[in-house]
Amino acid sequence: MKVVKESFRVSTQAELDIKNITDQGQRVVAKSGIQEGMALFFVSGSTAAITNIEYESGLIHDISEALDRLFPKEAYYKHHERWHDGNGHSHIRASFIGPSFTVPVSEGKLDLGTWQQIILCDMDVKAREREVKVKVMGE
Repeated sequence: MKVVKESFRVSTQAELDIKNITDQGQRVVAKSGIQEGMALFFVSGSTAAITNIEYESGLIHDISEALDRLFPKEAYYKHHERWHDGNGHSHIRASFIGPSFTVPVSEGKLDLGTWQQIILCDMDVKAREREVKVKVMGE
């Protein structure tokens, strides 16, 4: 089995910024030369997450609204007592979604559904430069 590791950087804005990283991921897979296997995407940082959606404005809005309902910024977070940085909700949101996402690779391409795109969700209270690590494994 062959394993290829690569990473790329994504600049994000404050609060919830959702970026479509599918094309960057496909470039990594193509460069790897792996035809059949898996691609693992992982974001470094405890206030960011990776998942998949149909990347369109309505769903981007809906995700933001759902996260606001589930984990409101205004709620009390014990984390604020320690660091006073106002991003307790960001940590909880990121942990709820998770830092990684795995996609099958078939015929040298990410094997996603027609309306599936891989997204990076940055939920921190300030702009960031995020590193997305990709491991492509297979033959």
